[in-house]
Amino acid sequence: MIEVSHLSKAYGTRQALADVSFTLEKGKVYGFLGVNGAGKSTTMNIMTGCLSPTSGTVTVNGISMAEEPEKAKRFIGYLPELPPVYPDMTVEEYLFFVAELKGIPKGMRKAEVERVAEETHLTAVRERLIRNLSKGYQQRTGLAQAILNHPEIMILDEPTVGMDPQQILEVRRLIAGLRAEHIVILSSHILSEISAVCDEILILANGRLVARGSEEELTAGDGSGELHITLHAKDGVTEEKIGRLLADAGITVTDMHRKKETLEEVFLRVTGGMRNDGEETAV
Repeated sequence: MIEVSHLSKAYGTRQALADVSFTLEKGKVYGFLGVNGAGKSTTMNIMTGCLSPTSGTVTVNGISMAEEPEKAKRFIGYLPELPPVYPDMTVEEYLFFVAELKGIPKGMRKAEVERVAEETHLTAVRERLIRNLSKGYQQRTGLAQAILNHPEIMILDEPTVGMDPQQILEVRRLIAGLRAEHIVILSSHILSEISAVCDEILILANGRLVARGSEEELTAGDGSGELHITLHAKDGVTEEKIGRLLADAGITVTDMHRKKETLEEVFLRVTGGMRNDGEETAV
């Protein structure tokens, strides 16, 4: 379990996060959704111990990230938005290097590197220099290092950036497969990405957590949405007569339901459809 409590972060006079709290548990893929500058990456950097908060706490399985960072970090695999790869290493060299940093016993490193290379479809390029790989393959290499040693918590910041559609589908399947044994936290500003793989969605805007729930819960709304009615009426009924005909015994309503908000509409509503700089957001 990972618990974030009253997290705030300020850069000078700019408030990047303001009193953000939530708890995440094993067995789900959680999506962090928000426009650029909403606070997603700042939250993730604090959760992984890469950044200190101005106030608030992060605990990982009961271990304080501030008080025992090395111990807490052992539970976390992290893929930042810019993969932490070394361009002058081959994929294989880099993965062995990370395996050593993570303390994987020497006798187990080869099997573990082979496992993550296969899972992220890197086997064919494992002997190539990272600098000569496409952005998509560099992103896969970053993902491979994050899942080395089976960390209990996976934090993935924009994991499919630079990938082609086929690669995106493969990574989505990999993320879905991590659900059973891990807490998976996926950050994106792409609504379809969040919708495709996440069990629960946390929406951030202007450094605040403004909504949380499954897609079904978020899009259900409060029941005050637009009403759609399908009518079967006698010939000659005009639009002008519809209001009166609804109360007429000769009209049968065969279908009636309230329009549910889409995830995009929920996102725009709770964030105000604005970036932090006040410009309108196009999603």
